Amino acid sequence: MEQKSLSIPGSVNFSTRIQDYIQLTKFRLSSLVVFSAAMGYIIAMGSGFSGQTLFLLSVGGFLVTGSSNAFNQIIEKDLDKLMDRTANRPLPTGRMTVPEAYAAAIAMGISGVLILWVGINPLCGVLSLLSLLLYTLVYTPSKKITPFSVLIGAFPGAFPPLLGWVAGRNEIGMEALLLYAIQFIWQFPHFWAIAWVLHDDYAKAGFKMLPTGQGRTKGAAFQTLVYSICLIPLAVMPVVFGYTGIVATILMVITGILFTLQALRLFNHCDLKSAQRLMFGSFIYLPVVQIIWMLNKIL
Repeated sequence: MEQKSLSIPGSVNFSTRIQDYIQLTKFRLSSLVVFSAAMGYIIAMGSGFSGQTLFLLSVGGFLVTGSSNAFNQIIEKDLDKLMDRTANRPLPTGRMTVPEAYAAAIAMGISGVLILWVGINPLCGVLSLLSLLLYTLVYTPSKKITPFSVLIGAFPGAFPPLLGWVAGRNEIGMEALLLYAIQFIWQFPHFWAIAWVLHDDYAKAGFKMLPTGQGRTKGAAFQTLVYSICLIPLAVMPVVFGYTGIVATILMVITGILFTLQALRLFNHCDLKSAQRLMFGSFIYLPVVQIIWMLNKIL
């Protein structure tokens, strides 16, 4: 007797829709942003952090970031068709309409800002709104205009730990600014390593992401190295101001040196393999430094 497989009507479509929204929000990227904000909050509060505030920060931060990413994809939907890595996103393929994406982006943005504003404090809400506007209205259009787009994007891109700090302290202090500074500087080698790896794909859409504007050059690798080196003295600043201990500082400096060695390899070889190593190293560097800083506060 032939057996028929059971299936739930519409289950495939539902699963596809979930995947589309995951892509629209850039779920993994948004999760990294939430992690950075959570680290900033715990660093601000130490072992006395509130689970409720951490939850609200995570939900609100994810929604605001997801909104930013959705608006980004709406603006760049025609350009995404041209690049291999983005051609299968829901908007370029037509699986999602622009009005639907707008509705999702607006709903996420409003609800995320309100959660942070009302649920935590107004300053937290204002910073999240500013980040959303800068990313959407300034950084996103600049990517086709100038190599300085990475500099422009670094300002809202460094907001997450600052947002977390403000969620706990309702003010912007020196330690918050140091957290901001490290994430701000880190973004240059991070994004330039990505741009080096994806340069050919970015070129199809006319994005100017490498610093020199001439593509994979020695000059671009040199600037990447310089910003990586800057992370080493920045790792010392927290102990200078009395925010971390000597052990945490040594660990953060070692992490910075290892990261800088990867940037030095890119400068020496100017090849794709070195850029890939630096790219993956950048994904490790920031959370490791923030975890070291966080553990120093709660232990």
